[in-house]
Amino acid sequence: MSASSSINSPAAALADVPRGLAGVVVADTEVGDVRGREGFYHYRQYSAVDLARHRSFEDVWHLLVHGELPDPVRGAAFAAETAALRRLPEEVTAVLPAIAAAGRGPGSGAGRGSGGGGGPLAGMRSALSLLGAVKGFRPVYDIDDRRRRDDTVVAVAAVPTMLTALHRLGQGLDPIEPRRDLSFAANYLYMLTGSVPDERRTRAIEQYLISTIDHGFNASTFTARVIASTGADVAACLVGAVGALSGPLHGGAPSRALDALDAIGTPDRIDPWIRERVLSGDRIMGFGHAVYRTEDPRSRMLREIAEGFGGPRVEFAVEVERQVEAILAELKPGRELHTNVEFYAGVVMELCGLPREMFTPTFAAARTVGWSAHVLEQARDSKIIRPAARYVGVGAPVVVPQGV
Repeated sequence: MSASSSINSPAAALADVPRGLAGVVVADTEVGDVRGREGFYHYRQYSAVDLARHRSFEDVWHLLVHGELPDPVRGAAFAAETAALRRLPEEVTAVLPAIAAAGRGPGSGAGRGSGGGGGPLAGMRSALSLLGAVKGFRPVYDIDDRRRRDDTVVAVAAVPTMLTALHRLGQGLDPIEPRRDLSFAANYLYMLTGSVPDERRTRAIEQYLISTIDHGFNASTFTARVIASTGADVAACLVGAVGALSGPLHGGAPSRALDALDAIGTPDRIDPWIRERVLSGDRIMGFGHAVYRTEDPRSRMLREIAEGFGGPRVEFAVEVERQVEAILAELKPGRELHTNVEFYAGVVMELCGLPREMFTPTFAAARTVGWSAHVLEQARDSKIIRPAARYVGVGAPVVVPQGV
């Protein structure tokens, strides 16, 4: 029975579900899973953290989109294929200055660390839409799986070029053309800063990117799948996902976690600052997760990366983490609250030279791979996602008042 017929059927019974669909299974997936009680998540059959430790971003991208890790030959071929797609079409390049200027307008939110209403993340939506039109993306309903995969690869390869160009234009700088001879992560840093990064910073950003490619049916991933279920083109699916990510309840926490470190300032202020916020019921940015009931495995790995850099900033972050957990254990016994991915992600990205307004866009550059994998999976199912809503307004029908 179709969704519409079941809703209209007089015998149909609507199922009540938790607010926000928490804990509700809405689809089957082979892309990956998050096992929050265990503190574990995976891409396909592999631990996501192990992949971040031992493989390249391009290898994991291949895994998500093609379903398997490549051998060295196929991995090199895929890396070369995607590197060749980094340059934007002239039609897109020509409008980026106007998009960047619009992002700096009054009330746009440009420059906010959250990556909210304006800036590169908002510009990415416009640029992706245009890219899809220029490249002739067709509805996924009308094309085969090979063409769908090709469209996702074109989009993912172009996203870092869009984001870095929009950022630089917003700063009054010229965009930097991508290089084919650099890895995905190295090229991203190069286009952002104008300098080829050293191996340590490249690898740190690469591991961060890999660790954030996918993470269950979060709001942006679910949005991408809903749009894909309508048969829309790849660009439309990704634009919708970016729109969901732009909301402050979903994206933007890495910069806010750093803002909290700045607000605390010195070690002697940690205890009173944290106590005041815990007792007032305020959220401590960078702590807690909707799924994990133990330490976030991404946070654990990023803490190790940060400690590899060392320095006062890292030492201060580690001490803040220690005291927050101790104070919470004292004031909120039985309620475990650990650092999430955003806490040390902000520290690592800062150490690698990324400005705060690029933290969420950098996350989006990685997550586009995961969104693409889910779009491809959803496109193979011709069933549109069409839930019901319970009407709670004034009883209907009411006689319409006559006009005067």
